[in-house]
Amino acid sequence: MIGNKKILAIIPARGGSKGVPHKNIKKIAGKPLISWTIEEAKKSRYIDRLILSSEDNKIIEIARSQGCDVPFIRPKHLSEDATPGIDPVLHAINQLPDFDYVILLQPTSPLRLVEDIDGCIENIVNMGAPACVSVAETNESPYWMYTLKENKMLKQLIAQEKEIERRQELPDVYFTNGAIYVADVNWLLKNGTFLGEETVAYVMPRNRSYDIDTEDDFYICEYLLVKKLNDKNGQ
Repeated sequence: MIGNKKILAIIPARGGSKGVPHKNIKKIAGKPLISWTIEEAKKSRYIDRLILSSEDNKIIEIARSQGCDVPFIRPKHLSEDATPGIDPVLHAINQLPDFDYVILLQPTSPLRLVEDIDGCIENIVNMGAPACVSVAETNESPYWMYTLKENKMLKQLIAQEKEIERRQELPDVYFTNGAIYVADVNWLLKNGTFLGEETVAYVMPRNRSYDIDTEDDFYICEYLLVKKLNDKNGQ
């Protein structure tokens, strides 16, 4: 709870995954992927209830063994490849209506820390915003990106009167890293998205902003997690 406002945290984890099969429960740095998110969320000073939304019995079993609440089984039609990511969140809110804020924590961001979770919550409250999402600065500036015309000729993605030639002159550009989404429940139910004109950003460092979508992402995150554990243990 923060400022007398109750917070519901949702970890969405369906069983199907094409990029990395059984991704959410695949072991990474010694434990199931989903465990990293559960452990950090349980450290939060503000989250009142942490739940899992899943249709998969194995994921549910692992989450419960980690102390994560599973108050319902997600309907199959909300667990398809084409299901919009917001739909399981809206379903959970309707199942558990007595909360002021909802926070979405995807299990594919294992490097996210509790300081990021609580920092994002503090951001939305302190700034008086209806929504806040985590972002990170990108190294690949869209000002140096192009699309291709039918004849394979280059076309600037962002039209510029004068091309920027030095990296130091490029504007800072950020991408949503998928780690944390927070919103006022009523605002979210009305808008159906965390991203709107009133949404504010919580900036995370790049080294905690990896989102696992492919096998390569998985190996990179495992390397970073093992390195963090070794550094912590003085190895």
